[in-house]
Amino acid sequence: MATLDQAIIASYKIEGENFEIYVDPKLVYQYLDGSKKDLKNIMIVEEVFSDAKKGEKHSSQKIQKAFGTTDIYKVLEIILRKGSVPLTTEERKRRLEEKTKQIISTILRETIDPRTNAPHTELRVKTALEDAKVHIDPMKNVSEQLPDILKKLRIVIPLKFEKRRVAVKVPAEYAHKCYSTLKNYGIQQEEWSKDGSLIVVIEFPAGMQGEIYNKLNSLTAGAVETKLLETRT
Repeated sequence: MATLDQAIIASYKIEGENFEIYVDPKLVYQYLDGSKKDLKNIMIVEEVFSDAKKGEKHSSQKIQKAFGTTDIYKVLEIILRKGSVPLTTEERKRRLEEKTKQIISTILRETIDPRTNAPHTELRVKTALEDAKVHIDPMKNVSEQLPDILKKLRIVIPLKFEKRRVAVKVPAEYAHKCYSTLKNYGIQQEEWSKDGSLIVVIEFPAGMQGEIYNKLNSLTAGAVETKLLETRT
């Protein structure tokens, strides 16, 4: 558990009053990310302040009026859910790196270069993010940020969202081994032949084609057969 000098201040303002609680940065970030399910040990000091740095506490009457309860854990939950929690420099850096990786991964998986119909490389996307001066918010979900990021990226590199439908035939000796992998990629149709071979139709983002083909070839020692049926945007 963090000490007071390691703590950060979570705050919430309501009806012109400021409510602050000292919290453990590591545990509060885990709670906000969902990896910690309870509020245990998050508070460094079990007090609600009007000004935490000055040590000025709120009266129980003001807490009751603002939150409808004086239960310290219920008050903490509301502050964390509705208020703000500052990021330490270390946490901001970690989140920014994580969000950047997620954004790059999404672009590589979901888009292709329309000039070549091939996926962009990781280096090309990283360079484009820098060239386009894209701002990534360490607190926002990737799905919230992606539309604006794509607008800026399209000025620098061409991007096209495309789905591909592919028929796959797996020989009998590899069929059961491959089935769960194919199911993960999205089986739309399936048929088991009399000889035990498996024929399926899968649909997936175009950027994943190379990954899928490599995986299936690895699982079947190159014996898999594939046929591109259609592409759609």
